[in-house]
Amino acid sequence: MSLSHNQFNVIYALHKNPGATQREIADLNGMGLATVNAAYKEALAAGYIEDGCLTDAGAQALAPYAVDNAVIMAAGTSSRFAPISYEQPKGMLKVRGDVLIERQIEQLHEAGITEIAVVTGYKKEAFFYLEEKYGAKIIVNTAYAECNNSVSLLLAAEMLANTYICSSDNYFTENPFESHVWKAYYSAEYSEGETDEWCITTGSHDRITKVEIGGSDAWYMIGHVFFDREFSERFRTILKKEMELPQTKHKLWESIYVEHIKELDMRIKRFDPPIIFEFDSLDELREFDPLFLENLDSEIFDNIEAVLGCNRNDIHDIFPLKQGLTNLSCHFATNDGEFVYRHPGAGTELIVDREGEREALLTAQRLGLDDTFIFENPERGWKISRYIPNCRNLDSSDDAQLKVAMEMARKLHESGTQVSRYFSFYVEGKGYEQKVLERQSIDMPDYWEMSRQAERLSEFIGAEDEQPVLCHNDFFGLNFLVDQEGAISLIDWEYSGMSDYANDFGTFCVCEQLTDEQMMRALEYYFGRTPTPQEVRHNLAMVGMAGWCWYAWALLKEAEGEDVGEWSYIYYRYGKAYLKKALELYEQAR
Repeated sequence: MSLSHNQFNVIYALHKNPGATQREIADLNGMGLATVNAAYKEALAAGYIEDGCLTDAGAQALAPYAVDNAVIMAAGTSSRFAPISYEQPKGMLKVRGDVLIERQIEQLHEAGITEIAVVTGYKKEAFFYLEEKYGAKIIVNTAYAECNNSVSLLLAAEMLANTYICSSDNYFTENPFESHVWKAYYSAEYSEGETDEWCITTGSHDRITKVEIGGSDAWYMIGHVFFDREFSERFRTILKKEMELPQTKHKLWESIYVEHIKELDMRIKRFDPPIIFEFDSLDELREFDPLFLENLDSEIFDNIEAVLGCNRNDIHDIFPLKQGLTNLSCHFATNDGEFVYRHPGAGTELIVDREGEREALLTAQRLGLDDTFIFENPERGWKISRYIPNCRNLDSSDDAQLKVAMEMARKLHESGTQVSRYFSFYVEGKGYEQKVLERQSIDMPDYWEMSRQAERLSEFIGAEDEQPVLCHNDFFGLNFLVDQEGAISLIDWEYSGMSDYANDFGTFCVCEQLTDEQMMRALEYYFGRTPTPQEVRHNLAMVGMAGWCWYAWALLKEAEGEDVGEWSYIYYRYGKAYLKKALELYEQAR
């Protein structure tokens, strides 16, 4: 026979405090004395209490409510906590002298909960020691980068019983965990005024009936959650079914709960702030722990201090920027201005020549092509640049901006700088092609015809014996920053290398989707005169080679499960058209 909520409160209070008076029980639970008196009498009548203590029957009645275990979610990248999250997962941060996840594990232990699973993913090795130190079970979520926390919970689904679900980066000023819990609940705190948190509406007996993102003067979800056995059984079935759908992997488990809220009995558990802390930004954490940065062991902050000559406490307004394919970047400010810190992505040392990049950056700085560059460490791959507020990208349909871009390309190509890296559209494209074939066949219409055309065209281009020059090799509008005064900087030099001078023109025409007329104007701006027929032919050949090369790259990305969107068609269209056009021009000239 299950206990009512009031009976549970009375029996659990006596479990923790044998001999407690009814007034003491009322104070412990925030209940009215009359309510406690009624529940106490019911427990006496049922034989659960004798002489102010639990009987064996009372202990048996309480047993189904004992917490079995806890699952701590620790797989995410915590991108909003850049740049610290580049070095260590958020749950491993030391706040007010305690490592966040360790503090939470110890609070669970204090409540008698020792069976704990930690679901890891990002920088998973940082958590492995918890197995030996606390006896924690480590679960590895290999899909953490492309999936949301619903996958992490699915990996721990068989553990779900009377289970706490926790986040590794929460900080509780008071221990919120209990050894026994009556019903499934979600923790909540009250927000006065507007909030963008997940706001809760409740019905009878505090059951959660609705959850909406954003609200005003509302209780909102925060902190830990408790699943009872009934909730776990139902939610496990729902979760497994939902996770068979490809769109579900991007969902939070909370979203799945809300979609099935009528089927799932979960209550609200109200906490008076400030008890539960979820730090959404570094500035929030520093407000809670003013000495956090001062005590933080961080190579990134050491780098910033060394290069800019500032103090850690002068660093503020830290937030992540849109992440690229190969790097992580964040904004920060000091008393001397705004800056960008670039942290190399995993594996970039295998694909990026950092020494070559540094040489290119120094050349661009010397030539006035990139006014943002401050410092790069080629051994470690990190870089500090100036941040350009309220900037925009290059508009290639603006003739004046098109002219500046082409003049910048010419200045770079004539710099005389030599680097060790060499970049060829044909070599790179064949490499992408081979990698696709290692995964699957290439059955796309026209691809093999294009590949043969690229091979023939590369022979014509090679016969012209153009000497390689320093090129940007990622030369298109998104890598040009135009400030409020109209000054233009060319950024992102990771793929720079020795190449045919027309490489940059080819990539620019394809990625900016230039028309034939725009291409001819661009060539006039590049040469500062009307180009010769040979120059036109050579540059159009590079448009075709760029289109084919990047089309092969797009096929590889899609073979690896990534969606490149409309770019696949853009690359195909330019490769198809200009490989053919350039070959005709070369054949006519023979």
